[in-house]
Amino acid sequence: MQTAYITHPICAAHDMGAGHPERPARMAAIEDQLRATGRYDLLAHHQAPRATVEQLARVHDPDYIESVRARSPSEGVVMLDPDTMMCPDTWEAALRSAGAAILATDLVINGAASRAFCNVRPPGHHAERRTSMGFCLFCNVGVGAAHALEEHGLERVAIFDFDVHFGNGTADVFADDPRVMLCSTYEYPLYPGMNPPTEPGHQINCPLPPGSGSDEFRAAVENDWMPEVRAFEPQMLFISAGFDAAASDPLASMNLHPADYEWVTDLLCDYATDHCDNRVVSTLEGGYDLPALAVCAGVHIARLMEA
Repeated sequence: MQTAYITHPICAAHDMGAGHPERPARMAAIEDQLRATGRYDLLAHHQAPRATVEQLARVHDPDYIESVRARSPSEGVVMLDPDTMMCPDTWEAALRSAGAAILATDLVINGAASRAFCNVRPPGHHAERRTSMGFCLFCNVGVGAAHALEEHGLERVAIFDFDVHFGNGTADVFADDPRVMLCSTYEYPLYPGMNPPTEPGHQINCPLPPGSGSDEFRAAVENDWMPEVRAFEPQMLFISAGFDAAASDPLASMNLHPADYEWVTDLLCDYATDHCDNRVVSTLEGGYDLPALAVCAGVHIARLMEA
């Protein structure tokens, strides 16, 4: 089986204006890297479907979903919060971004793909149950995880978030759901300025100080994440794949390198092979230095392809 690569052209039409770091070129940088390394044609390509309101409502308040739809502009740009804006194509792009996680989950659980990567935007891990935040409208990885639980009947799933910013949205939507374990590394203090305590068996938070690099990141994953994951025994793994902890990223001060993303992807995929029927779905979050994003996402996808 091939690894699924899920995207949609409308996700590149979501545009929050000149100078905004979360820009359409991010998707193109990843695709160009896959073509340059010869991996693009080795992936199984799928267009992301729209998530339904019912699927979104597993993790978001219905009134919030409707408020986002109602504010979608026919022209120009409207602000949902200080960091997140909508253009006329944003609503559709947000539905497709969440829908990509739905399709990826279906493909992997049904055995139609070995693993899956969703090259979509807007990203999702800052979107809380009732509010947008940090470039995010809907919690894409959360929509996928909830689909695995509710539609496919899984009893336990784990989400791994190595974005440089704490995924407050994912933490919020699963705060009271013991079926979901969330493991996070993030630079602190940094946006969104949250550092909640670890809840053993449920949410494993690993704040790292500015300037942290490979040693600190790998120690957090090995010593804090993995013992909890082994005890939790998830049946499927989801990855919030942010690449903004890379050394050159303009929005953070961490020092990860492509080898670190290769290492953590191998670690999680090896666990999934041994314990989760190889079920891994990864979806794009941050990463704002285009060359670093391309290389780091490229090695991440390459390791997903090593079934």
